[in-house]
Amino acid sequence: MSEHRSEQELVRLQKLSQLRELGYPYPNDVELNADSQKIHQVVGAETEREEAERTRFKLAGRLMAFRLMGKAAFCHIQDRAGRIQLYVRRDDVGEDAFKQFKTFDVGDIVEASGFVFRTKTGEPTLHAESIRLLVKCLKPLPEKWHGLTDVEIRYRQRYLDLIVNEEVRSTFETRAKIISGIRRYFDSNGYIEVETPTMHQTSGGATARPFETHHNTLNLDLFLRIALELPLKRLIVGGLERVYEIGRVFRNEGISTEHNPEFTMIEFYQAYATYETLMELTEELITGLCQEICGGLKINFREQELDFSRPWKRLSMVDAIRELGGIGSDIDLDTLAGVHQAASKLGLSHVAEIEDYGTAVYEVFDAAIEEKIVNPTFITRHPLSVSPLARPSLDDARFTDRFELMIAGMEVANAFSELNDPEDQRRRFEAQLAAKAQGDEEAMDLDEDFLSALEYGMPPTAGEGIGIDRLVMILTDSPSIRDVILFPQMRPTGAAE
Repeated sequence: MSEHRSEQELVRLQKLSQLRELGYPYPNDVELNADSQKIHQVVGAETEREEAERTRFKLAGRLMAFRLMGKAAFCHIQDRAGRIQLYVRRDDVGEDAFKQFKTFDVGDIVEASGFVFRTKTGEPTLHAESIRLLVKCLKPLPEKWHGLTDVEIRYRQRYLDLIVNEEVRSTFETRAKIISGIRRYFDSNGYIEVETPTMHQTSGGATARPFETHHNTLNLDLFLRIALELPLKRLIVGGLERVYEIGRVFRNEGISTEHNPEFTMIEFYQAYATYETLMELTEELITGLCQEICGGLKINFREQELDFSRPWKRLSMVDAIRELGGIGSDIDLDTLAGVHQAASKLGLSHVAEIEDYGTAVYEVFDAAIEEKIVNPTFITRHPLSVSPLARPSLDDARFTDRFELMIAGMEVANAFSELNDPEDQRRRFEAQLAAKAQGDEEAMDLDEDFLSALEYGMPPTAGEGIGIDRLVMILTDSPSIRDVILFPQMRPTGAAE
């Protein structure tokens, strides 16, 4: 191992060896009564010096910098609440402790106790009366983290990213607040949080290629779930009229700034509601989060301003193609020929090979229109042929009562009035099987148990899925989905692209 160590690492290992000879035990008897935030609050309250000196605080954290000045030193430690300065003087901590303190390295985890004061420059500081090493850091921390050109190192070694990058820690703290806020909203509106299986015998609930696994004891091939939908709708059948689940889903697809093969969703279902009901709910939920997290309804994301002021724009998919694609009234988008003509105008020559009207409409929107949407917009009336679980529109059976919420060119939510006709659902599943037989790896399987549940009767229901990772991206102004996932999937180091 030593031949692969840097000079700095070898020095640190030698220090650890010397500590072991002195009986260093990797101590685990720490009892704290403060953190960096508390120290700042105490000083911020302008506590009288005599009272401050009577109170003793004990805290611990990672040593991030220190400056020796003969018989004293200033250093900074970092804990879960932030950073705080320590003042360490030989006459206060003792000669032996100070001698050992001088051997500490940046990155070491230490414990200190003492009283608080404010320095001449006004910085809140703990005047240490004792200090000891808790954990020796054997690898030096990056010195110029923000200057690294290979940003993937941050994702591969997220623990280092969190240590040295305060903004990254803040992002994940905000992510936790967003998820907590989502839970509060649904709990306060009569929804029940549930948990459903991650592994399924069939792949359904969305059009996506699944990951496959095998259960040895049952000798059973299984799929990791690509959506939460079908188990939750079974619960609606069972009488749990408002349910939600926040969970990880897995899709065997590409990796990009907006896609990770495993990601977090919330799906929720409400009996006796329509997709229009969920538009109002979605506006209320996200504007509330926007106010709570960002302090207002106008925020910046990817160097553009987003306006979340209600009401949000609503456009049918066909109208969006016409309005945002600049398609004139001379082209009839209600016909397949007209959609082919519009696709040609937009430079989408491959659409001419699509013979299904609904699939052609969706492809034009996906390839040329979606990226042009900036402010929150509900895209409604999706074609039936690309919506195998949605209720058909009564006025035109080619379309469904469905919407996608688009923000900054990304799909953030997908919802529809649920199909509860078991015979129609069987026909849709069979069409998916036919597509799979023709080579469509994203087509759904036929789920007999779900069809059986529908035959017991599912009340009129609306359901929605929201991509939490993308929502966090927007509310924290994070350019990539990997910036908001603690451990994004990465290629092995050295693997070919």
